[in-house]
Amino acid sequence: MRAYGHWIDGAWQAPEKGHYPVVNPATERVVGEAPEATPAEVAAAVTAAQAAQDGWSRTDPRKRAAVLERMAELLIEHAGELTALLQAETGATMRLTTAMQLPTAVDRFRRCARGALEPDVLPIAPRPVRASPLAPGGLIGAAAVRRPVGVVACITSYNFPVVNLAGKAGPALAMGNAVVAKPAPQDPLCCLELGPLFREAGLPDGVFNVVTGSGAATGEALVAQPGVDMVSFTGSTAVGKKIAECAGRSMKRTLMELGGKGAAIVLGDADTKVLESAIGAVGSVWSFHSGQVCTAPTRALVHRSLYERVVTGLRDYAGSLIVGQPVDNSTIVGPLISAAHRDRVEAYIAGAREQGARIVAGGTRPALRPGFYAAPTLVADVTPEMPVAREEIFGPVVVVIPFDDEDEAIRIANSTPYGLYDYVFSADTGRAWVLAARLRSGNVGINTVQRHPETPFGGFKESGVGRDGGSFGLHAYSELQSVVWPS
Repeated sequence: MRAYGHWIDGAWQAPEKGHYPVVNPATERVVGEAPEATPAEVAAAVTAAQAAQDGWSRTDPRKRAAVLERMAELLIEHAGELTALLQAETGATMRLTTAMQLPTAVDRFRRCARGALEPDVLPIAPRPVRASPLAPGGLIGAAAVRRPVGVVACITSYNFPVVNLAGKAGPALAMGNAVVAKPAPQDPLCCLELGPLFREAGLPDGVFNVVTGSGAATGEALVAQPGVDMVSFTGSTAVGKKIAECAGRSMKRTLMELGGKGAAIVLGDADTKVLESAIGAVGSVWSFHSGQVCTAPTRALVHRSLYERVVTGLRDYAGSLIVGQPVDNSTIVGPLISAAHRDRVEAYIAGAREQGARIVAGGTRPALRPGFYAAPTLVADVTPEMPVAREEIFGPVVVVIPFDDEDEAIRIANSTPYGLYDYVFSADTGRAWVLAARLRSGNVGINTVQRHPETPFGGFKESGVGRDGGSFGLHAYSELQSVVWPS
């Protein structure tokens, strides 16, 4: 078992306050010890980033691209040990870890390497301008140029720690910014491992730093630092609001991907093929990282004519899933991240039962010890006003709500504070396209939960601010500067 330091200015720094344990959610054993940051250590990381940012911003984009490409290669070279560590600290199934935890991070760094070479100057056609008391007239040329924001604080979530950090640090570094990362307290170890890998990839000291802490204090200190120019955050809406409030005092730029309560609308015209697609998509709430995904379609809104058919299909799907040790390749549903989170999920299920909802599948704790397990749970006869239908649970819980017409489906789908990702299932994709325009959601999937990596990703309402993904993500980590001259 290893005790880590903070990664600051290209070197490990022993923590002044010591360490805290990082626990494997499946075994409840300590995986390693993460450093507990003090405000002074957070300030030191920001100072290092400030000192390194100017030089990095003036580095040839081809060199920035080469560093990010080399980082992707190093992740592949070290995949064995990194995958084992990622699996242990996240509790993700081995299937998910090997398919999506590290490989997706590799893809993101490679995409950002290409992004570093994208044009950053937008020419604007010259225009004749009349003379004024301000300046002589003439033909005036101009360009809009993307410039680095400066020092970016990257505060990441626990469900996909390295993927999430790659999605923030990658575009930030590609655009010439420096980074101070603060991973989620539950599983920060692999994120710390990125420090020396970046150094090996050729990144100058101080451009990438990592500080950690067991509670909210580390993130709060980082957001409050005067030297931070931008905060990129993925996590709960409640925490996002606190970050926005603090960042707003000094007008820090923010990019925030917050909570979700995805609606999967199954229209009455759905045929057998579409119904199978819808049931598989909603079932991914259980089979994909135990529902610990903000984009999950956790609300199935089903036309009344198909309601019981969908409920039965989902019940059978839930019953086919194997809950167990995540290192077993037959396991589909692994543990939740912590005992506290498991208790929170169970409280939502108990509340739904007390309010008259029908627990069709699951609802009881699996007889697995040790580990923080929750059974795939299907809740029917839910009303839109129930907390289980309105609030983000972030666990293996699906609710099913009937509707009678499209207007009612849209009202229910839009009735929560969230608007991150919704889905429409219909035999008529043109009809689904029209319906998507009425959804207050940053993303809409039609007959699929598959993603497109180049689309802008982010939310409406309380699901966030700004957009990630592809070139949109690169632009999010830049400021536009207008440059004007006489032609």
